[in-house]
Amino acid sequence: MSLVPATSLTTPGFNTRPLQIMLFCGLWSFAFVAGKVGVADCPPLILLAGRFTLAGVLILGIAAVRREPWTLRPRDVAICALLGLANNALYLGLGYVGLQTVSAGIGGLIVSANPVFTAVLAALLLHEKLTWRKLAGLVLGVAGVAFIVWHRIAIGAEAWQGIAFTLASLASIVAGTILFKRLAPQGSLWIGNGIQNLAAGLALTPLAFTLSSVGDIVPSWRLAGAFAYLVLGGSIVAYWLWFRLLTLYGATAASAWHFVMPPLAMLFAWVVLGEAIDGRDLLGVIPVAIGIYLVTRPTRPAMTAG
Repeated sequence: MSLVPATSLTTPGFNTRPLQIMLFCGLWSFAFVAGKVGVADCPPLILLAGRFTLAGVLILGIAAVRREPWTLRPRDVAICALLGLANNALYLGLGYVGLQTVSAGIGGLIVSANPVFTAVLAALLLHEKLTWRKLAGLVLGVAGVAFIVWHRIAIGAEAWQGIAFTLASLASIVAGTILFKRLAPQGSLWIGNGIQNLAAGLALTPLAFTLSSVGDIVPSWRLAGAFAYLVLGGSIVAYWLWFRLLTLYGATAASAWHFVMPPLAMLFAWVVLGEAIDGRDLLGVIPVAIGIYLVTRPTRPAMTAG
């Protein structure tokens, strides 16, 4: 598949885009829970180095078995490697360090502020139109996120150090989103994802084994399950869907779906990890949901006199 304009990706018949959005949101949200499980038994950078390296090898291996043509120019390979550092190594590296001292729910919550910063930078750098409707939706979304973050900090449920690492993680994925749209790599989206994962794994491996020890790994079935999910569901399927949504909808609208991550991440964390959900946390979900609707609702074509 090539990174081509959204209009050429639409096909008649059953519309699969809503299913792609639902799958992306579910996979991405649950990844915070899987990450929290993984870092309990394995140093975060070692976990990520293994995840990215294996995912990259699998993706490129599948491409070779399928005899998918290599259409990436050297420039595109370099861009994909750069995106791997921003969207994979820095974003998740910083985020996983943060997950050692913050809950999975709050990790997903902070990262969901991605659309606010992405929308502003996309308007400045990518010339994407920032309408008043989108702006109102973004304000509502960040207000809901901020309310929940403030409440969690006020009751002493989260550590400031972990929040700082998670905020740095947020900055990384915003940068990666803008870079993807600005640099617009051409060629296979699938192979590009493989290059990104492999570049991130190679970049993190020496750092991981410098700062951590293999002896710190606690082998367990839950670690194996979390690692398998992060490789297959997170690095392979979710990231492929993410870049597809960026191509289809643009940086602002695609990033707005990150606002749905907080309630989903909190729900998954409650079911799997037993993390408590306060009723006041749920109040923040209401403006978040309205914000998603306003940012992602298609603009009606202007009516002309006939």
